[in-house]
Amino acid sequence: MDKLKLFRQETRAWLEENCPQSMRTPMPEDESVWGGRNPEFKNPESKIWMDNMAARGWTTPSWPKEYGGGGLNRKEDRILKEEMSRLGCRNPLMSFGIWMLGPVLLEYGTDEQKQEFIPKIIKGEIRWCQGYSEPGAGSDLASLATSAIDKGDHFLVNGQKIWTSFANKADWIFCLVRTSTETKHGGISFLLFDMTSPGVETRPIKLISGSSPFCETFITDVKVPKDQLMGPLNEGWTIAKKLLQHERTMISEMGLGSGGASKGQTMGQKAKEYIGEESDGQHKGKLADPILRGQIAEHEIKGKAFSLTLRRAMEEAKAGSSVDATASMFKLYGTEHNKSRYELYMKIFGHQALGWEGEGFSSKELDVTRQWLRSKGNSIEGGTSEVQLNIISKRVLGLPS
Repeated sequence: MDKLKLFRQETRAWLEENCPQSMRTPMPEDESVWGGRNPEFKNPESKIWMDNMAARGWTTPSWPKEYGGGGLNRKEDRILKEEMSRLGCRNPLMSFGIWMLGPVLLEYGTDEQKQEFIPKIIKGEIRWCQGYSEPGAGSDLASLATSAIDKGDHFLVNGQKIWTSFANKADWIFCLVRTSTETKHGGISFLLFDMTSPGVETRPIKLISGSSPFCETFITDVKVPKDQLMGPLNEGWTIAKKLLQHERTMISEMGLGSGGASKGQTMGQKAKEYIGEESDGQHKGKLADPILRGQIAEHEIKGKAFSLTLRRAMEEAKAGSSVDATASMFKLYGTEHNKSRYELYMKIFGHQALGWEGEGFSSKELDVTRQWLRSKGNSIEGGTSEVQLNIISKRVLGLPS
C-alpha cells in the first residue's frame, strides 16, 4: 500500500480512538486550552485531548522529533489536518509558543534553549506572551526604549510594554530590549524571561468589546540571566522580523474562521434563520433578501479563494520558499476579510445585534456585538494595515520610498 494512504488510515484510526467525543464539536471561546503552569480546563476532556496529541507530537506535527514534535513531512502534515477536519477535531492547544516563538527558537535558539523550552511548548507546560509594542513604539517598533544593561552575569531590564496579550496569565515573555543606542535597528536584542521575576507587573486593559486580553506590562530592575538572550547581542531585530512574519500569518488565518455567531452553521444558514427563505418556483430555500444573499455569496467565495491561496503559500514555505512580505499580504487581507464577516453578521442579526446585556438577546446575539467590536482591532494588532501596505508597496511592488 502507498505510504501516504497507510498514514491516512493509521491517522484516521488513531483520531477515532483518541479524540474524545466532546472534542469533536465547535469550541466555545471559554473552552480554549492555552496550557501553562496553571492550566485551565473547563471541559476535563480538553486535557485528555491535549495530552493525547502532545504525546504523539501532534500539537506541533512538523516540528523535529528530537524535541518531542511530530516530525511529519508536509504531505503527512496536510493529511493530519484533513483527517482532523473530517472528524471535527478541536485545536488541542492554543499557544503563542507554537505560532510565534517556537519557529524562531528552532532557528536561532541555542541547543540548551531548545532543550529547555521546545518540549514544554509542545506539551502545553509553558504559556508565553509577546513583549514588543511600547507606548511610544507601536507601528515604529524599532523605536522601542525598554533597556537591558549588561551587569556581567545578567541584564538589568527596565521599561514598559503594551498590548501584551494575556500577559497576566503567561508564564514567560519573549521580549525586545535595547542593548545599544548606536543604531536604531542594530541595538535591539531578544530576551526570554520568567513573568514571575521580581519587578514584573501586569495590568489588564479593557477593550470596547468588554473583554481584557491585552495588558500593560511594567518591567522594573528585572534581572535576566545572560543565557536567556536568544541570538547574538544587538541582532534581535532579525529575529523580531522573522517572528512577525509568523505572527502575521497566524493573525491572517482568523479570516478563515466561521465566527462565534455561527458555530456549526454557515453564514447563509444563520441568515435564513433571521431573515427567512423564499422560493421562485424553481429554486427553493433561497435567502429572502437578494442583496444580502449576493453579499454573503461574494464573501464566501473570497474566503474560499483566500483559504486556497494561504494553503498554497504554506506548502511553498514548507518546501523552502521564503515568506517575507507574503505574510504582510495575508495579514492585510485576512484581517480585512474578518472585519467584513462581522459587518455581514451585523446586517443578518439586525436590531438583535445591538444588545449588550439583559433579556431579549441570546448569547450568540450578544457575542456577535462584542466580536464586531473586537474585529476592529484586527487591522491594528500585529502591525497596522497601513504598515502592511507600506511593506507590500516596497518589497512586493518595488515602489520607491
